[in-house]
Amino acid sequence: MVTVYEKKPGHETKAGLSRRELLKRGGAGALLIISGSAVISPEHAWGLETSALKPETMATLIQVARDIYPHDQVPDKYYAIAVKGHDETAAKDPAHKELIEKGTSELDKKAGKGGYRGLGWEEERVALLTGIEKTPFFQAVRGGLVVSLYNQKEVWPIFGYEGESYSKGGYIARGFNDIEWL
Repeated sequence: MVTVYEKKPGHETKAGLSRRELLKRGGAGALLIISGSAVISPEHAWGLETSALKPETMATLIQVARDIYPHDQVPDKYYAIAVKGHDETAAKDPAHKELIEKGTSELDKKAGKGGYRGLGWEEERVALLTGIEKTPFFQAVRGGLVVSLYNQKEVWPIFGYEGESYSKGGYIARGFNDIEWL
């Protein structure tokens, strides 16, 4: 039995499915599967193995990251890469592991039945995050995302950013005088 988090427009539900049921459901919405020490998205062909944090914690961090810096055009895999650093830090620092595990656990408790990922509306999740924005947990996650999400070169084209300009001759000959937006 695997734990499946099914993402559909406007909500996410948790269901225990057998392998047969999972295969029968196929493409019914985006799925995040938590199995063993991994979070897997079979629909989008990516997985995230965890070493120190629980896979459920990582799945929650992915959703928290998406709610803190929401970009509909950015796939979950880039959010997963962005929060992977917390797992790596937790493997070396027991205090960080406790901060992240306890923070996600408290967030799930505040969310009620189904936990944070089970909340159906983004507004509900954002309200919970607003309530904890001064906590060390929130600050650690938000602070790490600023660098870990936006420094991924694979994400830059999604935002229309071409990268640094020095190696390409600077901006003077590459769009400095473009005023198409006027």
